[in-house]
Amino acid sequence: MFRKIFHGLTGRLDHILASHGHTFAMSKELLERSLFLNGQIAAMQVRQREQIKTLADVEFRVTSQWGEDGIIEWLCHKLPNIDRSFVEFGVENFGEANTRFLLQNRGWRGLVLDGNSAHMDYVRSEAIHWKHDLVAESAFITAENINDLITRNGFAGELGILSVDIDGNDYWVLKAIASVNPAILIAEINGVLGDHHSITVPYDPSFRRLSAHHSGQYFGASIKAMISLAEERGYAFVGTNSTGVNAFFVRSDLAGPVLSSIETIKAWPARHRDSRDVSGALTFARGPAKIDLIKDLPVYDLERDIIVPIESLLPLYSDAWAREM
Repeated sequence: MFRKIFHGLTGRLDHILASHGHTFAMSKELLERSLFLNGQIAAMQVRQREQIKTLADVEFRVTSQWGEDGIIEWLCHKLPNIDRSFVEFGVENFGEANTRFLLQNRGWRGLVLDGNSAHMDYVRSEAIHWKHDLVAESAFITAENINDLITRNGFAGELGILSVDIDGNDYWVLKAIASVNPAILIAEINGVLGDHHSITVPYDPSFRRLSAHHSGQYFGASIKAMISLAEERGYAFVGTNSTGVNAFFVRSDLAGPVLSSIETIKAWPARHRDSRDVSGALTFARGPAKIDLIKDLPVYDLERDIIVPIESLLPLYSDAWAREM
């Protein structure tokens, strides 16, 4: 008797959980639809902005982290004939990424890469993976393997957008990429490294941000380094987002309509305060205090072609940059 009662209760519990799971899934889908609809409305408004002061004027976020959705929408509106394809890496589970709204709103095809296999498994389990032409592959990205990853997944050649965000070897990986010819380039920068010097972390194919230094402030490249590299590759700098996290570039042969529509090409300093202590807890360091955490660590001075401690390059910030931090 007790066994029958037990099985009866567990059966009812399974039914309740299954029902709640279905309700949760439906609620999640309805929320995503609502966010997407609001994003479409924002996109229509952005497309009406023929002239802007800086890229910050067209920021909005649906699934991007800092407002990149709006900037990308505006750039695509200004460049209507570019290839409708993208490659983005360092996307984690693609829940928050530069190209997710682009994929859904404009129907582009894309390749996303991340070093965590569980993240890519999650992407492949989502409806977005079969509803759209999206390829998701797990790979720890290095300068040595990035071209093969892009090519064997069918994205070599002309590309609409290349988005680079791996919190580490961003400069060196971007420098190594020769397999694609993107119209728009988005590159993460490390605002902590300032705007005075063209510097980046030395190349280490196994670099991991929090392993390199517990604070999480030691990674990537300065804005000056990224602008120099992009210009060498034939790209015009068009600005950063207002949080100073991502720099945007347009291929020089296409950049005219964009450059003529922006009053000020501005690089904003980073204001986010994500520094951590040795236990991993946030410490909320701000401004120059973030440099104090990593000043004894080495950076590659690209202009002098030498590795030097950060401290030897102080001050890292121009007066204008420092005032806005």
